[in-house]
Amino acid sequence: MSTMVRAVRGATTVEENSAEAILGATGEMLRRIMEVNRIEVGDLVSVIFSMTEDLNAVFPARAAREMGWNRIPLMCCREIEVPGSLARCIRVLIHFHTSLPPHQLAPVYLREAVRLREDLI
Repeated sequence: MSTMVRAVRGATTVEENSAEAILGATGEMLRRIMEVNRIEVGDLVSVIFSMTEDLNAVFPARAAREMGWNRIPLMCCREIEVPGSLARCIRVLIHFHTSLPPHQLAPVYLREAVRLREDLI
């Protein structure tokens, strides 16, 4: 079976703007995404992280580096500030090689972030 580059999303929230909270929640989200989508580190192509304006204690990409993702291009950016949007939120978009069709890929939304895509939960 041939492989394609596909992408999967994820998001989580934290209670506070601290390096410990951001790294812990980001690591948990990344591990869950990898597990449910059967992704191996060697399958990864690139990862884009974003955080809301109220988070700045650490780059969420550091969690990926601490997991051994040392040769994967990582990027961190800011979410646009929209009135009423979810606070203290970390999002990720992971590009990877897989033989799975798109309908078999599963996004992961944790904590308060489940409100972002209740239609997928």
